Amino acid sequence: MRTGGFRQRMLAGEVLAGTFLKTPAYELVEVLALSGLDFVCLDAEHAPFDRGRMDACLAMARALDFPALVRVGSGSAENILQALDSGAAGLVVPHVYSVEKAEAVARAARFGHHGRGYAGSTRWAGFTTRAMPDLLAQSGDETVVIAQIEEPEGVEAAAGIAAVDGVDGLFIGPADLSVAYGKTDQSSEELMTALQDVGAAAQAAGKAYMSFLPDAAKAKDWAAFGMTVFFFASEQSWMLNGARAAVAGLRGETA
Repeated sequence: MRTGGFRQRMLAGEVLAGTFLKTPAYELVEVLALSGLDFVCLDAEHAPFDRGRMDACLAMARALDFPALVRVGSGSAENILQALDSGAAGLVVPHVYSVEKAEAVARAARFGHHGRGYAGSTRWAGFTTRAMPDLLAQSGDETVVIAQIEEPEGVEAAAGIAAVDGVDGLFIGPADLSVAYGKTDQSSEELMTALQDVGAAAQAAGKAYMSFLPDAAKAKDWAAFGMTVFFFASEQSWMLNGARAAVAGLRGETA
């Protein structure tokens, strides 16, 4: 089971490659499942995923046993519940810049007092075909919670965030961090220090470390910070790059 084993692979430090899906179309989930990628992440923060289209994409991912995360628009309990009930293997939660926010996110994603609301009638629960003990065990084994560190305050609090029970990984956001540091690119000394510090925090807590990257060359460079999970570009970038390469090849130009 690829979906059921994804969290264990991630926490074991296996090198995993995925991408963001920006176009809310289940057909693209079907195509990406054939690509050799380890996972896909539906970008409900920066792309037009309403609940219906997210539900359809997650249905396809579940049917194909293709691990699908959702980057929710915010860490609200409502957004977290809807993504998980629809079948997401886990969440990427933006703007987690304090231990308190990390604790709230982890609580909302896990069953328990003041936590995730229980319903046996959802896709994730098997539409009433599964027993409560089995589902509670599945949630503990399967559900992935990733805190996105994209403010300087989040970098400073990274050790505490990583130590929160129920947070499985730290995702550093290089673009937002660079902007927050007052930079116009992603090569600053401040960003390099943040990459090092957040990676050290993740490693010390035994959590996964990851980021968004344009290509494998950058991934190999940033692996030195302890990263093992890589979100490569998006289907939009790959379509553009493929089309540009074809046009350049036809015209004898360099893409």
